[in-house]
Amino acid sequence: MITYITKTNVYHDMYDKIRWGEERDMNIQKYMAFVKAVEYGSFTKAAEILDYSQSGISRMINDLEKEWGIFLFERGRAGINLTLDGLKLLPQLKRICNEYEILMKQIEELNNLESGMIRIGTFSSVASHWLPNIVKIFKKDYPMIDFEFLLGDYTEIESWILNGRVDFGFLRLPSKAELETIFLEQDRLLVVIPQNHPLANCEKFPINSLLNSPFMLLEKGAKAEISEIFEKHHISPHVNFTTWDDYAIMSMVENGLGISILPELILQRIPHKIIAKELEVPAFRNIGVAMRDQKSLSLASKKFLEYLSYRNRE
Repeated sequence: MITYITKTNVYHDMYDKIRWGEERDMNIQKYMAFVKAVEYGSFTKAAEILDYSQSGISRMINDLEKEWGIFLFERGRAGINLTLDGLKLLPQLKRICNEYEILMKQIEELNNLESGMIRIGTFSSVASHWLPNIVKIFKKDYPMIDFEFLLGDYTEIESWILNGRVDFGFLRLPSKAELETIFLEQDRLLVVIPQNHPLANCEKFPINSLLNSPFMLLEKGAKAEISEIFEKHHISPHVNFTTWDDYAIMSMVENGLGISILPELILQRIPHKIIAKELEVPAFRNIGVAMRDQKSLSLASKKFLEYLSYRNRE
């Protein structure tokens, strides 16, 4: 069967959904009117509890009896009493009302950020130097929100975002066109050399001097930011080792196995005896956060992005 989508179809669908939602909510109110009337033995007391008029409660009970073709209550001067049919239906209607109240409580908790999970794709420098402090501050305000971090390279993180494995991820920008992105910070790319390197005392590291030592190449997936520097300046250093692990490169440089270029972010509080130098022609990477659709993020994820943006403004 082929279905053609027209404005008329859409309007009918929207009307049906709205009408269905209203009918569902109205039915729940009728069920609750029935359960409270049984609980308190009075339409009047049920009306007080549910904030309806007595006639409103009576009308809802009448509607149920007409819809189902049975009598739920026997009415008399002494009040109301359940019929046998009403007694048989009471357990199920109680269960429906209880489940509805549980559902509403869970929705309220989500809206109040009392629980939830935020899944984030990230690379090592952000995971080491940004996320711990932001998460610490966030958890003080929302202690019941949990986190899941997936550590990977740029290409892996893009894939995780697109297939829904993570809610959002940190990336080098620009990213794939189908992703929504928020720019966060420009991060300098610095040359790292051993402490005994001949150029340890230079003010800025000459581009051509990258050719004079074995090079340790940091590449995070297909986003080859270091290779782009080589292409831009038409140089081809002798690459001895390639990895996406920043700390492995720092260790190798410290041990005199070569030099490298690393983001300034990862060089904060470095545990290795190395020297970082700015290139004579400064180079940068743009760090941002990416997601499939910001509007469809959970409330917890949206709130965390607010904290992240605030950190960026400090």
